[in-house]
Amino acid sequence: MLYKILAPAIAATVLLGGCASTPAAPDPQDAFMARMSALCGKAFAGRIAGSEPAGADADMAGKPLVMHVRRCDRDRIEIPFHVGTDRSRTWVITRTGTGLRLKHDHRHEDGSADKVTMYGGDTAASGTAGRQDFPVDAESIASFRANGLDRSVTNVWSVEVSDARDAKAVFVYELRRPAGPTARLFRVEFDLTQTVGTPPTPWGW
Repeated sequence: MLYKILAPAIAATVLLGGCASTPAAPDPQDAFMARMSALCGKAFAGRIAGSEPAGADADMAGKPLVMHVRRCDRDRIEIPFHVGTDRSRTWVITRTGTGLRLKHDHRHEDGSADKVTMYGGDTAASGTAGRQDFPVDAESIASFRANGLDRSVTNVWSVEVSDARDAKAVFVYELRRPAGPTARLFRVEFDLTQTVGTPPTPWGW
């Protein structure tokens, strides 16, 4: 008799306990930053996987392409992108109060800033653990226009990073612009299954 009285309460307790223990889904941007941080200190070789219009990236043809996850803090990751002996480019991903931000730090060999630098954008959506999109921001649009780069005011950059358990894991940097007279695609893929030697310090760092 006592069992019959207590049985519903016991069942409810077990059911509620099971619900309470269900882990919340990880935030996609937290997961993305965690994947990036797991690569910290490592460098990887890449290849151009997409380039439009034809010849737009001819200056990179035949040159070694290397990305180096050089510095990782909880809210900031710095990734120099080396093109042969050109060490002018560093991708900087940071957290903001509303998402993630990608900026391009461009320097000259003497360490001084290029006249077009620190451009990029903020995430407009949460993205996924494997891909984040960064539409161009207002500050960058103003800089592009001031420097005669009106074609770049519709830029969208994307960064992809595979799960390390993927047998074909890659890191991808992509620039694209919508179809039309200024249409553009630049996509470079880096093989995360094999590291390469650490490149020299990027210019100005």
